[in-house]
Amino acid sequence: MFTRVATALGIVIPLLLLPGGVFGADPPGNNPPVVEINGQTLRLSDLEQRFPDALFQARTNYYETERRVVDQMIDQYLLEQQAQKENLTVDQLLEKHVNSTIAKDPSEEALRVYYEGVDSTESFEALRPKIVQAIHDRRVARAKLAYIAALRSEAKITLRLAPARAPQSTVDTPSRGPATAQVTLLEYADYECPYCQQIQPAVNKLEQTFKGTVAFAYRDYPLPMHANAEKAAEASQCARRQGKYWEYHDQLTSTKQLDPAALKAHARTLNLDTAAFDKCLDTGETADVVKASADEAVKLGLQGTPSFFVNGRAINGNVSYEKLRAVIEEELSSVGLQSQEASRQESPKRMPIP
Repeated sequence: MFTRVATALGIVIPLLLLPGGVFGADPPGNNPPVVEINGQTLRLSDLEQRFPDALFQARTNYYETERRVVDQMIDQYLLEQQAQKENLTVDQLLEKHVNSTIAKDPSEEALRVYYEGVDSTESFEALRPKIVQAIHDRRVARAKLAYIAALRSEAKITLRLAPARAPQSTVDTPSRGPATAQVTLLEYADYECPYCQQIQPAVNKLEQTFKGTVAFAYRDYPLPMHANAEKAAEASQCARRQGKYWEYHDQLTSTKQLDPAALKAHARTLNLDTAAFDKCLDTGETADVVKASADEAVKLGLQGTPSFFVNGRAINGNVSYEKLRAVIEEELSSVGLQSQEASRQESPKRMPIP
């Protein structure tokens, strides 16, 4: 069955209607029964109340699939509309604005350099046509992406697809940024995790990009294969007791020195009460705090670190500055805010207010 919805461009687009609603999402007030036990009917709301985290990963995966399909639909729709404006078919439009812009075939020298990187026993002469075609296809794909991006930049697109959100609260979670921030980036991480260390510069850059607008929170998820991760997390919580959590956190992420002696040396560098800190660390006074954070990560079905959430939205796959920023921008847009950088870019277009 199909339904029709109005887009932000003022055009109505047919969408597949599944039993649960558009793209299978549950419409407001829909609370179907899921099981009967001894004559008692339990509904979806009962399941979600008892096990609020159980279906989160499945719903996140489903949302990401939906989002990919919607993005494909947007791209195709914009191509069709532009083709109609120019009295062309979509194929003719792409030929005019994409294919015709592709550079000529690479030089023989460039082709041979490409061939050097190919894992094959075939000769250069045998592979040459395939190499030329592969390079051509890659250039076409890149040019098509750029053209569609230009069409998107000229269109007003408001995504109405609701993402899955984890039932999270940052109460009693270390965070920095505006106390009234309407957007929060929450990271579950392990101080010894190499991937967490690799993404840290991107997190630092995000804090600068969204300074004064977005809050940044951190939860411990020390993994068992990292020998120093548990104690490093405990040490950060010991520093938190003395009001210097973020200073200590930054010390760990910048120095990457996590052995027991280094953990105590960091406390001295930050002028903490070292006797109290050492006792806290040696006796495991904050181990329960770290365990509670890790247990929360397990309940959410997190498979590793780092794991990021933006207002409860899980960021899966290869995480990068660009990917995190895009989701943050979406959340800011939904509450009518923007980053400082976006504000600076738009400011020349605005008329001064008298």
